[in-house]
Amino acid sequence: MKIKLIICLSAILGFISSFTFFSNEHEDWPEYLGGADRNHYSKLTQITPENVNQLKIAWTYTTPDSGQMQVNPIIVDGILYGVTASVQAFALDAATGKEIWRFGDPLKNWASTSRGVSYWSNGIEKRILYTVGPNLWALDAKNGKPIKSFGNEGKVDLHTGLPPIAQNKFIISNTPGTVFEDLIVMPVRLSEGEDAAPGDIRAFDVKTGKLVWTFHTIPYPNEFGYETFPKDAYKNEYTGAANNWAGMAVDRKRGIIFVPTGSAGYDFYGGNRNGKNLFANCLLALDARTGKRIWHFQTTHHDIWDRDLPAPPNLMTINQNGKKIDVVAQVTKQGYVFVFDRVTGKPIFPVKEVPVPKSSLLGELAWPTQPIPSKPAPFARQSNTLTEKDISPYAENREELIKNFRKYKTALYHPGSKEGTVIFPGYDGGAEWGGAAADPEGILYVNANEMAWIQTMVETPKEDALAQLSAGEKLYTTTCVSCHGIDRKGNPKSNYPSLIDINKKRDKAFVNNIISNGKGMMPGFTTLTASEKQAIVSFLFGEEKKEVVSDSKSTKKVFLPFRSTGYNKFLDSNGLPAITPPWGSFSAINLNTGEYLWRIPFGNEPALEQKGIKNTGVENYGGPVVTASGLIFIAATKDGFFRAFNKNNGKILWETKLPAAGFATPSTYQINGKQYVVIACGGTKLGTPKGNKYVAFALP
Repeated sequence: MKIKLIICLSAILGFISSFTFFSNEHEDWPEYLGGADRNHYSKLTQITPENVNQLKIAWTYTTPDSGQMQVNPIIVDGILYGVTASVQAFALDAATGKEIWRFGDPLKNWASTSRGVSYWSNGIEKRILYTVGPNLWALDAKNGKPIKSFGNEGKVDLHTGLPPIAQNKFIISNTPGTVFEDLIVMPVRLSEGEDAAPGDIRAFDVKTGKLVWTFHTIPYPNEFGYETFPKDAYKNEYTGAANNWAGMAVDRKRGIIFVPTGSAGYDFYGGNRNGKNLFANCLLALDARTGKRIWHFQTTHHDIWDRDLPAPPNLMTINQNGKKIDVVAQVTKQGYVFVFDRVTGKPIFPVKEVPVPKSSLLGELAWPTQPIPSKPAPFARQSNTLTEKDISPYAENREELIKNFRKYKTALYHPGSKEGTVIFPGYDGGAEWGGAAADPEGILYVNANEMAWIQTMVETPKEDALAQLSAGEKLYTTTCVSCHGIDRKGNPKSNYPSLIDINKKRDKAFVNNIISNGKGMMPGFTTLTASEKQAIVSFLFGEEKKEVVSDSKSTKKVFLPFRSTGYNKFLDSNGLPAITPPWGSFSAINLNTGEYLWRIPFGNEPALEQKGIKNTGVENYGGPVVTASGLIFIAATKDGFFRAFNKNNGKILWETKLPAAGFATPSTYQINGKQYVVIACGGTKLGTPKGNKYVAFALP
């Protein structure tokens, strides 16, 4: 009997041992950016600083389309779930890259961009949730087929629950929703003009698609913050946005969801929304089950610089004076990191309200102060530090740039002006949607753009001037000029294409589709009627009849006396940044102390590298991944490299040229004892060649 018992115990222990070994052989990347904390962190240690230079391509997956891919794929139970450039969802065998299923219609949905999918399971059902245009789809994770019991035959229109004024307005979602229990809380992208829909935060039932709760980011009467907007702003046709588009983090143990929001529309003039404008530009802590506000902090008051919070916050644990504190850290476009106690919202490092310049524009009441954290110091240079000495030594027209620079306003938080205001870091950061990585030691790793942009404000044409224009030209003037210019030349160096001779490059159906649905970061103009869209197309194609139409609906849409001339980078005559390098940087910040461990230029400008000039840094989009073995993996740069850094000192340990630039955040996972790192390579942005591959690396 004793012998049998020993044998039985031995067998049980052996089974437990083998099970433990097996479970350690697998490590998923189960959520956007690695987990609910959005820390881009992996416990894996197989790939190390010592062997990372041995990485080889393990597999590639070629998508059926090409173009920008911002996707951070997820890996669950050995299956990789991602999205193509035309927003088709797919599942792959994560060990081989072999396609299992694919869902979507590339002919209808190609204009959007996507950062990935969400996953939900109750132990029996497994669902993939992702968005195409205005629709949130629920798919069976096993075969990619829509869940018919979810919403309307598998999809929910993201206009659901918004007020009547928003039902015909532009709305999509680029970023995966955040799953909490049986809820999914959805980020949405809206117009950035005065025609923006309200940016309500909404949670939907994962099983049924029904709306469960709503938080009004433009408060209703008797709600907290109502007085920070003009009366009845929540139902005005011309005050909207204050939306979350960048994604969220969730503390599942406490049931708190952390929601960063963007600016209210119109982005660059707020004379129609004077006030502090809660809950635009806020980090919101909400009860994840009910949507009730727990606390908030506004990082930019009355935003008129497009200072959206660009990425999900990081949920970290830091150590101060021997005490562990659970915190939430939010990176910003301005180059600041705001750090708060996760439960109370109290700043970990003091934040001071600092006086800033007044606006010179009629009707604009810029908020008199802005919040500046005492620590950490900014991770990107800022406009108030620039002098004439900071004009690039590589610029052939340096004297001309200096002459222009002398005209510009450079004070930090100087409102947009007729003379031109330097926005530095630029509209895309500082930090951007790639976000920051964080490790359990309390270190934050953040890549940044250091590109200057010029915000110039001009008076909107008066009614009598507009009345002299044809219908299409009038609509173009009030709808398209801010990006494509009054002369239709656009700004290709800033990714705003010229529309001159568009008729020789595209047909009318193509242009009409772009106006309706948007493309990339351009919103669709869903509030325009079919005849108004046709009028714009006819104007662009030079086919519009020249008679003046005085009753065009567009004249009624001009609410604002001033508008920006567009998203214009401060560039030299060769299209390079007009300021000194670095034009992109990478930093490691110890949030236990608020001090920097290291800061380095990030990437190389190809045009200068050919001349032997290195370490210039470049614009970058996409975030880093940090591992327990001490590595940071990141692509993101327009030079098209995928790199591994030593997390302790920022030294490059490995780099390889990708088939196309990887403007995305990588994922790392382990299957059957082998660790993989995968990156989406779509190129396209910043003038880089298009690509259509996912590439996975592993040790031989």
